[in-house]
Parts: sequence; C-alpha cells; structure tokens
Amino acid sequence: MVKGNWYQVENEAEIPSPALLVYPQRIIRNIQRSIDVVGDVNNLMPHVKTHKLPEVVGMQLSLGIRRFKCATIAEAEMVAGSGGQDILLAHQPVGPNAARLRFLMDRYPLVRWGTVVDNAETVSMLCEVFGDAPRKLMVFLDLDCGMHRTGIEPGGFAAKLYETIIRSPGLEVGGLHAYDGHNHEQDIGKRTKICDADFVPILDFRDDLESSGQAVPELIAGGTPTFPIHSKYSDRICSPGTTSLWDFGYEDGLPDMDFEYAAVLFTRVISKPGSQRVCFDLGHKSIAADKPQPRVRLFGHESAHPEVHSEEHLMMKCDRVDELKVGDVCYGVPVHICPTVALHDHAWVVQDGKAIGLWEIAARRRSLGV
Repeated sequence: MVKGNWYQVENEAEIPSPALLVYPQRIIRNIQRSIDVVGDVNNLMPHVKTHKLPEVVGMQLSLGIRRFKCATIAEAEMVAGSGGQDILLAHQPVGPNAARLRFLMDRYPLVRWGTVVDNAETVSMLCEVFGDAPRKLMVFLDLDCGMHRTGIEPGGFAAKLYETIIRSPGLEVGGLHAYDGHNHEQDIGKRTKICDADFVPILDFRDDLESSGQAVPELIAGGTPTFPIHSKYSDRICSPGTTSLWDFGYEDGLPDMDFEYAAVLFTRVISKPGSQRVCFDLGHKSIAADKPQPRVRLFGHESAHPEVHSEEHLMMKCDRVDELKVGDVCYGVPVHICPTVALHDHAWVVQDGKAIGLWEIAARRRSLGV
C-alpha cells in the first residue's frame, strides 16, 4: 500500500500534462532488491524494455550489474552507449536487424554481444553477416517452455539446431534461452509448481546435450514473475524487467514480491461533463491500452471507474467528484508500465518532492544511430 503522498511534486504548475514522473531513489531500491533476490549479481540480466532509459542503466551499472537483455536494436545501442558490457538481443534478428547488430558489434568491440535463434535459416543468415567478424557472436538456442510465442520445442530437432550453431563460422554457442512469460499465477506456491514443471523438459534437454558432449555454458531463464524461483538455482541467469519501475498489475498479481512504484502518471482534470463524471487528459496515447480496464489507478481515487478511454481523454466515474475541479492534478500508476513508458518522449525526474529535470526515454525509438 502507498503510504503518504510520496509521489506529489511541489512544482506541479511547471509540468505540462499528461506526463510520466520517475523517482530515482525508488528505482535504486528496486534494483538493489532484484540483486538481493538473485544473490549473485553475475546471475542477473535485467531486461531494459521496461524503462528504456540510459540513466537507469547507469544506476544498474553502479550497483555491479553488467549484463542486460534487450528487445530492440535501439535498446541494445542505448545499453552499449551507456556502458553495458554484456548485451543479449532476445528478439531473433530478421531482415536488416542482423546487419544492424553487426554494426553495433563493430562499433562497440569491448561488448559481449549475443542473440537468440530458433531456426536454421536464421543461423545461416547470421553466419553470412558475422562470418568475417573479428569476434564471434554469442548465440543462444531459444526454447519454448510453454508460452508458445517464440522458441523451439526441446527435442531431437532442437539438438540438431544446437549442433548447427556450434559448427557455424562467426558464431559461438552461448547456451539456452527459455522465457516463461505465460506464468502469472498469483499464488507463489502454485507459480513455483508451474515453473518447475515447465522447466523439466528444458533441464532434461540440457542434460541430454551435455551427455552427448555438447557444452551448454548458460541457461537464461524467466522474467519478472518467475525470477525469484529461478534465482534459487545458481546455474540460471535471471531476467526481470518490470521490477525497476513496478506497476499495479504486478503489485496485485504478485503479492509475494517486495518492490515499490517508481514511475507515476501525472494528469489533470480537463472537464466535468456530468454528475459523478470526470474527464482526465490521460488518453491511450499516454497510457498503454493493451490491458483491460482499469488501466490506471489514481491515488486518492482508487474506486474511480473508467467509462470511456479514447486517444486524448479518460472519462471516469468518481464517487468523490466534488473534490475535483477542472485543472486539478491527479497522480496514478498504470496497470502495465512497460508499454506506457514507450508512449512518452521523456520523463520528469522527481527528487525530494520536486521535479528537477527531464530524462529522455531514448530507446522508445526504433532507431538511434544504427
């Protein structure tokens, strides 16, 4: 539960709405909590898709994190430019993205670069792009552990693909990658049972590879809901993302996790068109619309019910409508922070109760310099 008005800024009049606010002190605590959960910082590879901010990468580096997972070339470039030393593009490169990844490798030669594959065609294409590279690209075999979104099923065909990676010029096998993003079970006991069951085929497959003489250097596993489970095993690399900023989707759905809100939406009342109805300037251009309503939880008005959500407007029915007037500021936390951040060009930085500057959300773009 939120205690007090920690989120409020004293210079509200200086901030155009809608806006995204970030709280560095809370971000630092969330990063440290992730490290504490995993134990060994070398087994932590946080996903940057949540924040897309060089400043947050800098915070993570200051606490000893050196490994990062990315979803886009822009995110990978942002991390490399911020000092990241080990970067995994966990999104199989297709089309021009393989060449863009090679460009990044040539530009940042001290970075350990990696990606994932789940088919022979991609392996062949990567060989063409990286065959003459001065260093090898680290390649992880992407396994489907139940999400059925990407990856290959563990088994004979996957084993042959793994051997293909090993034999491929310009590539070096990094191990296995398995993302169980489908496991959102609220109860930690049930979530653990599902996680363990999902990974039985993954672990059996790894054992089979090693028994046949194939090296499996690493297993990169899980996201935010399951990383505390995977963290109990020293042979797995954990990749939480949402933990850096947190949202009320995971606050409600993962009650066993002890993280705090570190990003808040700033909005104003723009109209009161009828009894108990209040309209905010928080349309789905400012808050992600990928989840069902409610998509935002307003502090102090948690019972407000969304009725209409359009591009620039959020109409809500509020029990305490008399407490609000046109122009009033409200603060809220989104149900899904990751795509919400990507809708904003910059975030206002709040320090000691005051908005003191702006951070550009650099990697929200599809392309930076590459």
